[in-house]
Amino acid sequence: MGFLVVKSDITQLQVDAIVNAANRSLLGGGGVDGAIHRAAGPGLLEECRGLGGCETGEAKVTGAYNLPSRIVIHTVGPIWRDGTSGEEDLLARCYANCLHLAATNNCQSIAFPAISTGIYGFPPDRAAQIAVAAVAKSDLEVSLVAFDAGSEQHLNNAIRNWNRGNV
Repeated sequence: MGFLVVKSDITQLQVDAIVNAANRSLLGGGGVDGAIHRAAGPGLLEECRGLGGCETGEAKVTGAYNLPSRIVIHTVGPIWRDGTSGEEDLLARCYANCLHLAATNNCQSIAFPAISTGIYGFPPDRAAQIAVAAVAKSDLEVSLVAFDAGSEQHLNNAIRNWNRGNV
């Protein structure tokens, strides 16, 4: 269907699924993870307690509770080490697993934050390239959510490179 860059608060988007850049416990944290848990309310934390955590590169689904989306797909991105520890493949798996879960949950639209680019330290330009390559061929309507002007620029640059075949 296509994808676009949106500079917005992911917790306010009216899409079928939003993606939470979670930690392995799935019990909330900082950044987008904390914002999603706060906006969703205590029901999200309670449901996450029953999921048994999530491994890096994998994804799990919960209800959205007080969020305008229908579901939340939690994924655990890789912590950037030096780029030689499989980080790029793990990040690509995050996107692929989220898209798969969205499709199997009959979603038409999904919104992704910039997975792993906060405290996990993934270089935002590389993360944007991986995100665009992962969602470009999806049948879903995909929003890549930029949290600031810098992340918006990285995503727009990645889209330009994708369109030129430079990815």
